[in-house]
Amino acid sequence: MATINYLTRIEFDFGSTKLLPDLVKELGIKKPLIVTDPYLAESDILKKLTELIQHTGPVLFPNTPQNPTEEAVESAVKIYQANGCDGVIAVGGGSSIDLAKGVALLATHEGPLEQYAVILGGLNKITSKVAPVIAIPTTAGTGSEVGRGALISLNDGRKLGFISPHLIPKIALCDPLLTISLPPRLTAATGMDALTHCIETFLSPRVNPPADAIALDGAQRAAKWIEIAFKDGQNQEARWNMMMASLQGGLTFQKGLGAVHSMSHPLGGLKNITLHHGTLNALILPAVLRFNRDSCKEKLETLELCLGIHSKLKLEDFISNLNLRLGLPISLSAMGVTRDMLPKMIEGAFKDHSTATNPRPLDKEDFVFLFDQVF
Repeated sequence: MATINYLTRIEFDFGSTKLLPDLVKELGIKKPLIVTDPYLAESDILKKLTELIQHTGPVLFPNTPQNPTEEAVESAVKIYQANGCDGVIAVGGGSSIDLAKGVALLATHEGPLEQYAVILGGLNKITSKVAPVIAIPTTAGTGSEVGRGALISLNDGRKLGFISPHLIPKIALCDPLLTISLPPRLTAATGMDALTHCIETFLSPRVNPPADAIALDGAQRAAKWIEIAFKDGQNQEARWNMMMASLQGGLTFQKGLGAVHSMSHPLGGLKNITLHHGTLNALILPAVLRFNRDSCKEKLETLELCLGIHSKLKLEDFISNLNLRLGLPISLSAMGVTRDMLPKMIEGAFKDHSTATNPRPLDKEDFVFLFDQVF
């Protein structure tokens, strides 16, 4: 069993979920709220996890939407408070983990939620009073189990980032066995999310060599193993490496992301269609890499060397080809996005917190161009 103390405590290995009863006790959680989604709520995964801590009388919130919302946070907080809960266990992908962070925040801080968004000056309003969270990822993509942020769509449709070191889960319980049953399409989409995180954080202009080293290793790991996990979901070595790549992407969030996430965040907040975050990142990544190339040429060449990309092939072409082999969408229009949606998406991308750490400075006209490239 590997225990990694880096930003937070990480228990990583096959079967690590058996540690859950001891970890709940160590954090002093006497009445946990389990935050998950409707599918996992009916799964053997949740049944087994619940049985491990049955003595605590865990309370279930099974209604995490595909993209977490303020409404869902408020509903879960009501259940948390009504049952006297004192901690949160997130089980699922990034949506459940981000929602759990929102619950841990709003259960211990006065509302409304909006005031804690980073672009609205909320960073310093989030205190150590945040309820303890144990994050148990069941996908290998977001890295939210070690991330300091949560993305939540407010009731007015804005998808905002809530960022604070106090939002990092107290413990990340990472068991690759929980990803064995992931279907190929979700394996591909979440895996590309992990790869995008490693690439974008490495290209961020902020100076953080330790994070760069982690991002490079994670990108190399994801690029090597994603197709194997996609084709053979039972391959435990592939599942282990993809979960590690996801974790590494989350560890490097400290550097900030870039225009890929600036664009995918508002798209993920659309109410009339539901768009998967990792799928969006995979689709948008080649266009942004092409746009940024002249501003980070040496770093892109380092990535290409690290990933074993032939000198005549550029990273953006490698990603495009990989997306095709994984059967991912090739345009926003193919995902149901229409032209009339774009002005609001452009405005949201320009204001997004990830825009500040893109390697090439961006204005609204740049986002007009980029959205047109991927439409």
